[in-house]
Amino acid sequence: MGGCDINQTDCTGNTPLSWAVSNGHEGSVKILLGRDDVDPDKPNWYRQTRLWCAAENGHEGVVKILLGRVGVNPNQLDYDGRTPLWCAALNGHEEVVKVLLRRDDVDPDQLIGDGQTPLHWAAENGCEGVVKILLERDEVCPDKSNWCGQTPLWCAASNGHEGIVKILLGRDDVDPNKPNESGETPLWCAASNGRVGVVEILLKRDDVNPNRPDRYDRTPLLRATKNGHEGVVEMLLGRGDVSPESLNEHNQTQLWRATSNGQQEMAKTRPY
Repeated sequence: MGGCDINQTDCTGNTPLSWAVSNGHEGSVKILLGRDDVDPDKPNWYRQTRLWCAAENGHEGVVKILLGRVGVNPNQLDYDGRTPLWCAALNGHEEVVKVLLRRDDVDPDQLIGDGQTPLHWAAENGCEGVVKILLERDEVCPDKSNWCGQTPLWCAASNGHEGIVKILLGRDDVDPNKPNESGETPLWCAASNGRVGVVEILLKRDDVNPNRPDRYDRTPLLRATKNGHEGVVEMLLGRGDVSPESLNEHNQTQLWRATSNGQQEMAKTRPY
């Protein structure tokens, strides 16, 4: 049609190619890319390229088509500093992650966006398959801290992803006691959030300190008690090396916190 701009954008800065890519319409993508006047790497108003959108939505075929084009940057950051690999890992798109990692110019361990690697986000969101894929790469450090000092193990433990916790603990280069900037260890965070399964896994390790406090002298037992996680409290008190008499920064014991919060059942678990 005369006067029709094939690269015309809508109110979000997306072109016809953008929408074909986002919805995984490979045939339409091929037709549009067959034109010399269609830019395969033009970003929208959020700086998200066609490849970025295809990776985010898990469209493996479209990703392959775009990566076959000259001028497509596989590491282009969007407005928030997120790469196509980051998006694929975050959303658990395993096949897209594999395709991107076949490229020599894609860094699988890049700190991006809010200071997290693709492994951090895969671990935090419970994307076990993506975690396994990333850990196969020698360039990926499984114990790297993000800007808050949180490791992939910390992220997985915090969110209760038991399978990923087991995978990471199976590696010799992962420190199970490594704290974040506030001194909170993976066990501390799992106990605070009531992740009973993760707490059980961590407590089976001889190298995990069940009494290690955060920077405010709050132990895993104290946090579990404060937040009312009875199963975690019982599990911790079942160990001979966890003391119910340890104090927090206000000189309050676990029993004091339980009774002050009206948690009578947990108060009964105190050994006399």
